[in-house]
Amino acid sequence: MTDSSIKRVEIIVRGIVQGVFFRTSTRDFAVKLNITGTVKNLRDGTVEIIAEGKEEKLFELIGYAKRGPPSAKVYDVDVRWKAPLGKLNGFKVTY
Repeated sequence: MTDSSIKRVEIIVRGIVQGVFFRTSTRDFAVKLNITGTVKNLRDGTVEIIAEGKEEKLFELIGYAKRGPPSAKVYDVDVRWKAPLGKLNGFKVTY
């Protein structure tokens, strides 16, 4: 049984988001929020974030994704809410 307060969000971030420490800074931010998930660069130049946690914490993560680290320039963020799977452990940068 999954905790009903746990939600899942899948985020695609577009802009100057690769090569600017976006993944590392997102991981560090998510760990502070006690969110589990992954962040990775996609071939089309975007960054994908998949995260599970308490809804209010996920909204904080979405807010972070909209600005990113200082050297990033975020142009667009696509957010999709999904049913949590409960299979994520920690928050990892994946490749």
